[in-house]
Amino acid sequence: MRSLSCREPHVVKAFEKYKDKNFTVLGVSLDQPNAKDKWLKAIADDKLTWTQVSDLKFWDNEVARLYGIRGIPQNFLIDPQGKIIAKNLRGEALEKKLAEVLN
Repeated sequence: MRSLSCREPHVVKAFEKYKDKNFTVLGVSLDQPNAKDKWLKAIADDKLTWTQVSDLKFWDNEVARLYGIRGIPQNFLIDPQGKIIAKNLRGEALEKKLAEVLN
């Protein structure tokens, strides 16, 4: 199970709880080309330990275009076969869905 997401506290909490149960997070940054240092600092400041990627193309990012992302934050819960099973789950809704599919 994978979640594509950004720097949201509920995602951090879910990652810590489920990271040993076939769940991970892939952070996809939509930062601008001149913001690499700020992006890397945010990862360090927030102590985000999952994989982070960015092509620093802002809204021209391939993932944003592929998934039709027009605003942030966004998240997608993707099963091991690559199927999106939920999106934009926040707080308790994310916790409930993860408990449903991982327990």
